[in-house]
Amino acid sequence: MTPLLLLPGLLNDGNLWRDQMAALSDVADCRVCDLTRGETLEDLAEGVLDGAPATFALAGFSLGGYVAQEVVRRAPGRVTRLALFDTSIRADDPARAASRRALDRAARSPGRFHGFGDRLLATYLDPSSLGDEGIVARIRGMTRRLGPDVFVRQNNVERRDGTDVLARLTCPLLVLCGENDVLTPPALHREMAELVPGATLTIVPGCGHMTPIEDPGAVSAAMRRWLEASPGAVGG
Repeated sequence: MTPLLLLPGLLNDGNLWRDQMAALSDVADCRVCDLTRGETLEDLAEGVLDGAPATFALAGFSLGGYVAQEVVRRAPGRVTRLALFDTSIRADDPARAASRRALDRAARSPGRFHGFGDRLLATYLDPSSLGDEGIVARIRGMTRRLGPDVFVRQNNVERRDGTDVLARLTCPLLVLCGENDVLTPPALHREMAELVPGATLTIVPGCGHMTPIEDPGAVSAAMRRWLEASPGAVGG
């Protein structure tokens, strides 16, 4: 059975991958990695590698996608296939960096941190998901469990350009995002997929940024096809 390491995003814990772990349990030994402690991409990638088997499949969501790229940069021979969900290979531009600083200030203000409030949720979810109490409760539950200290630490991890990683990739690649992801739009994912001949690009209809929760069935199906792709192929 394929060892599969799952990397959550900012203010996400293992609950993000709950449905995929259940759906793929017959084909993958799924393990969620802890990305709450490191201060840099290098720290987080080394933490993943320290606890990983000799070779493994790797899937990263959002911040976890940046960490996944750093893992491949450091140990390309250990990653047998790569999946990048709702993420980017670009470093933060000045506007995104300024937005992060504003969120830091809000999170550090006493009594101000409430995880994903309605305003922030509207940037993470497709409009059709905002009224789904189950989806909203899962996201808010993760943010409450992790809290402001983890938020600030993860928010301040410098996002590094990953073009070089994908340009040299030789294992099956799945690139997936929601069609209405405003944080990391489909154009960014097309850019990633175009760097790897044979890569699989999946755009999930009716989803925003939180695809593993918004449409778990579509994400799990795409992951199953990726896991079953020939390991000797470039792309998936």
